[in-house]
Amino acid sequence: MRWELDWLENRARLSPNKKAIIDEDTNKVWTYGEVNKRSSSVAEWLKSQGVKKGDRVALLSPNDISYFDLLFACGKIGAIFVPLNWRLSVHELTEIVLDCTPLFLGVHHQFQNEFRSLQTNIAHSFFVGGSSYDEIATHKGENTHTDVISEHDPLAIIYTGGTTGKPKGVVLSHQSIQWNAINTILSWNLSEEDVTINYMPMFHTGGLNALSLPILMIGGTVVIGGQYSGQKVIDSINRYNCTIILLVPTMYHMLIQCEEFQESDFPSMKIFLSGAAPCPLQVYEAFLTKGLAFKEGYGLTEAGPNNFFIHPDDAQIKRGSVGKPMLYNTIKLAKEDGQEAAINEVGELLIKGKHAFSHYWNNELATLETKKGGWVRTGDLAKKDEEGFHYIVGRKKDMIITGGENVYPLEIEHWLAAHPEVDEVAVIGLTDEKWGEIVAAFIVQKHSHSIDEEDLKAYCERKLGRYKIPKKFIQVDELPKTHVGKIDKKKLKEFSNQT
Repeated sequence: MRWELDWLENRARLSPNKKAIIDEDTNKVWTYGEVNKRSSSVAEWLKSQGVKKGDRVALLSPNDISYFDLLFACGKIGAIFVPLNWRLSVHELTEIVLDCTPLFLGVHHQFQNEFRSLQTNIAHSFFVGGSSYDEIATHKGENTHTDVISEHDPLAIIYTGGTTGKPKGVVLSHQSIQWNAINTILSWNLSEEDVTINYMPMFHTGGLNALSLPILMIGGTVVIGGQYSGQKVIDSINRYNCTIILLVPTMYHMLIQCEEFQESDFPSMKIFLSGAAPCPLQVYEAFLTKGLAFKEGYGLTEAGPNNFFIHPDDAQIKRGSVGKPMLYNTIKLAKEDGQEAAINEVGELLIKGKHAFSHYWNNELATLETKKGGWVRTGDLAKKDEEGFHYIVGRKKDMIITGGENVYPLEIEHWLAAHPEVDEVAVIGLTDEKWGEIVAAFIVQKHSHSIDEEDLKAYCERKLGRYKIPKKFIQVDELPKTHVGKIDKKKLKEFSNQT
């Protein structure tokens, strides 16, 4: 293996006794030297069991040290790590297993029922999180390095959420994972003093690549978070002196409603990051009121996930902006005709860089549709202002065309979310004979009583053009969410069609 690809071993040489990983639930601490030895031991064991370069090694587990063990172990021997989304049904997991055909499956004991349904499709398996696995991870073995691994070889396959169809296996090479980390470290000014706690699921790119791997590469500390709650995260941020954290908007929504949020000053925190979905402006207000730095990021499994940087001061002035492209990636906004969008004109967001994915596993057609001319077509719409700050407008597929006018749901969602009686909101287009589509808003109210529809319309008229005002307001108890906390608009449309 080329020396620069096994950066964990190099970091362990530089910082052998530095705290690398802490488990929030057990308070167990692993140094960089210990993390590297664990992954080397697991790599040796996998090789002894017949795992070769290119073989897939899957994992079904809650957030746990085994994610790092297996990712780095696969990197050392040329195998491909496949973290599985444990929130999926057994049927969905079976489809993924049949697609990637892992030689080995690591299973946490709490998923034994799922394992019994999956094991007929798996050649070999082992359990993580127990004493037998600890013996594997701490066994002293021989050097497992090989000279046949290149930066373009696959290191991981991360399956997408499947909100637009069947999950696709995103193949990430050593290069793409390493360059996302390098780009993040340099563009976000991370250092060995940084500490993060990770509540994002580690089967997701946000849990592995957004902060965990960049912080480990630079020599900081990653705390593996357990079950999320607003009160718990506040306690852990202060207990571990965290400096940076990434949460999704749903998590922030829970956080700012905690009494402890109002009482804590978060003295160690440099920045709160939000990702995975556009963040309501009320969250910005909550952090601004407390004088805390808060900003949004943008990414996707196929590129990064980190692509932009915005200074916290700019984030308060440029509300909703994800900032400017980072050091080592290029951004372009393309119109339908392929021409580049002008200033403040909406176009599809295209991304290019060494952090981009290689291809979709067993899906050449989807790869050709997404990667064109070296650019990753994100399917997201964005615009850029005169100073070069980018704003995500929404998903291309979510754009509503009503009476020939283009409507971007995010603009309406931001305005309705600021209504004092609205807790959460999602806007979609519904098929209509007269208008083609009409704008419909799903509302979760803050209090038990319903909100008057005429009041909502009058509120919208204060800010929005007439064609943007929802023709339907549908009040619901809660909004459906995906496994990473995004509002599931596909399910909302299915619900609307049924009713």
